[in-house]
Amino acid sequence: MSQFYRRLPRLQYFLPKTLDEALSFLKEHKAAARLFAGGTDLIPQLKKRETDIPLYLVDLKGIQGLDAITYDEVAGLKIGPLATISAIATCPFVQDHYPSLFQAASSMASPQVRNRGTFAGNICSAVPSADSAPALLALEASVRLLGRKGEREVPIGQFFTGPRKTVLEADEMLLEIGVPSPKPGSRGVYLKLSPRHSMDLAIVGVAAVGTCEDGVCKNIKIALGAVAPTPIRVPAAEATLEGKRVTPGIIEEASQKAASQCSPIDDHRASQEYRRDMVYILARRALNRVLVQ
Repeated sequence: MSQFYRRLPRLQYFLPKTLDEALSFLKEHKAAARLFAGGTDLIPQLKKRETDIPLYLVDLKGIQGLDAITYDEVAGLKIGPLATISAIATCPFVQDHYPSLFQAASSMASPQVRNRGTFAGNICSAVPSADSAPALLALEASVRLLGRKGEREVPIGQFFTGPRKTVLEADEMLLEIGVPSPKPGSRGVYLKLSPRHSMDLAIVGVAAVGTCEDGVCKNIKIALGAVAPTPIRVPAAEATLEGKRVTPGIIEEASQKAASQCSPIDDHRASQEYRRDMVYILARRALNRVLVQ
């Protein structure tokens, strides 16, 4: 039988009703337990034996209140760990205040997967091509992690440590994604290159957020996905633009620097050269949308 049609391995299933129950279970069993919510990434991995097989699956869907999405001008956007991708894509204040997050969520997978999968799960899977990650990086988001030892807040840029690896400890869970309120007059965009848009993983993803005041670029943030072991910011490209008058030439220079800062791989979906060329093209398009249009 093909590996793509294997059944799930034998597992024990636990459905906690409270955070304390979930965290106590994680503390007791550590790496032998795996958290899941939508399961749209983990379940296929388990079927294909692409990840270590845990003894226990811990389902967070029995815990009430973890699907909240809230926003105010002071605290910014707060996304709970059970908020689905569809909920982000259809949330009015995400659409109004965080267009790059809306575009990222709308470009992820099929409608069925978006209805099931969670935005937090996309982050915790730590796939380099995750659409949510560049948008969150450009927005300078952070994640709040909760374990039996307490809470800690980690900037999203420090959360990813490698392909499918994060700073999460075995007895921790992601409790909340926090996104600061946008700067007045800021614009944001996420652009994705893939053969069938949302139905395929990104070959390249580019997010940009910034403002243009009296023709001068301010607060520019540029992030890339699928072109390095983790999603990355490109500080040299940002420094090229920050505080400078916006011209076609300066956008061209920043786009070239963005392409030079990535380290893509060769695989069956695209070559290194193609990915690097497309970083340049998508970065130029994104910066024109944010700073010119």
